[in-house]
This record gives sequence, structure tokens and C-alpha cells, in this order.
Amino acid sequence: MAPSSHSDRAALVGRLRAAGCVYAEDEAELLLAAAHSPAALADLTDRRVAGEPLEYLLGWAEFCGLRIAVDEGVFVPRARTALLVELAAELTGAAPAVADLCCGSGATTVALAQRLAPHWLAAADIDPAAVACARRNVVGLNVEVYEGDLFAPLPPRWRGRLDLVVANAPYVPTDAVALMPPEARLHEAPVALDGGPDGLSVLRRVGADAAGWLAPGGHLVVEAGTTQVDTLCDAFRAAGLLPTVRHDDDLDATAVTARRPG
Repeated sequence: MAPSSHSDRAALVGRLRAAGCVYAEDEAELLLAAAHSPAALADLTDRRVAGEPLEYLLGWAEFCGLRIAVDEGVFVPRARTALLVELAAELTGAAPAVADLCCGSGATTVALAQRLAPHWLAAADIDPAAVACARRNVVGLNVEVYEGDLFAPLPPRWRGRLDLVVANAPYVPTDAVALMPPEARLHEAPVALDGGPDGLSVLRRVGADAAGWLAPGGHLVVEAGTTQVDTLCDAFRAAGLLPTVRHDDDLDATAVTARRPG
């Protein structure tokens, strides 16, 4: 739908900007496109001004050029996670066996399916809402989505045979969750944000178990904070993996890749 006048559109942009929306003009266009009536637009605008994530209002998020369905409460894919997809494409050969842990909406899973043409691709998340959302997003793709903790729900036959494990695990320290933008801390599932006392509790477990699930020469790729990578690399080395740190200034993203020797 469209507002009745240019002044109505300007008023919408003004409300969004006053609420702290940095990209108020862009958001206004998206809300206008999503609303089917003036009443619907008013409702969407009120919810956005109150701090509800734009992606929940639209029902989708853009990730790696894809439109990914996002349900309320499910972790919203961040642009910086595209670095994990880029690194996976660099590190992985033809027809790999791939697992995407802490998959959330399945955004990374879908991007990997398109970039890698995997022989086998599975996604897993401990949050039932995320699993349901991911299953919607992978319809039509040859992907299995499991509910469970990290590697636990994966079929045992793939132990020691995975070429690639990607994990966008939570890495925000518990005390820092309260400092996150309200959009995240008030609306996204805490299990998708809270990484424990130093933010690395889940990632340490990923590294410790990845050594047994990766094939020789296989790679683990994870996202982390820039101040965490030294500690995380030490943990990966202790697990028998060979880590490397990558940073992308454009995406403001930091990732650690870790290879199983052999």
C-alpha cells in the first residue's frame, strides 16, 4: 500500500528516525510494501517504534542476497555472518559433507546449499522455534534439520566424515547480554545470544567435539569477537585442531577456521 501523500510518507520516516532507526527511509519503504492497509501500516509502525525487530515485522531478513523467513523469537541473521559462507566456499572441495550448528533460521544453511552443492548437508539447533523456522527455509533443498545440542542429534554415521562444520554459536558474555541493543536482548531467544561467562562456553564445546566429527583435513568455521580469538584459538589447539583467524573490515566480522590435521 502507499500513504495518501508525500507528507504521510515523511511523517513515517520522521517517526522511525525519532525512534532511533538509522536507516529510516529504507525501513519506511519496507513497511509500506508489507502493509496491506492503513491500519496494518499503523500497527507495524507502532511495533517498530516500540523496538520490535524489523525482520519480525516483515517476516524475512536478507542474507547473502537471499530472502530468509524469520519467525518471532528466532535469531535474526546478521550480515557479518556472510564471512562464514565465504570462508566455507574457500576451504571446501567438491560435494562436501557439511553440518551447520546453531543454525537459527537456517540462513547460513541455505547459503551453503547454494554455494557448495554439498553431498550431504545438515543443520541443527537446540531451540525448537529455530528448528521449525529453518525447516521452512530449506524446503526444496536436500537438507536435514535436527533439533538438539550441537553435534548430539546428527546421525552417528557421519562421525569422522564431515568435510566442513560451520557454527554461528552464541559468543556474547553473559554479563554483556544486558548491554546489547533492545532489539536483540528483548526479542531474540537468550540461548542464541548468551555464550557463558567469557562468551566462549559453547564455542569451546564445538571445538572439542569437532575434532571427532571432522574428516582428516576437514575444517571448522566459527564466528567470534575480536577480543576472544586468542583464547578460542588456544582452545581449538588443545582439541587437536589447527586454527587461523580471519577478519573482514567491510563486514566488521571476525571468524576462526580450524583444520583437523591429516
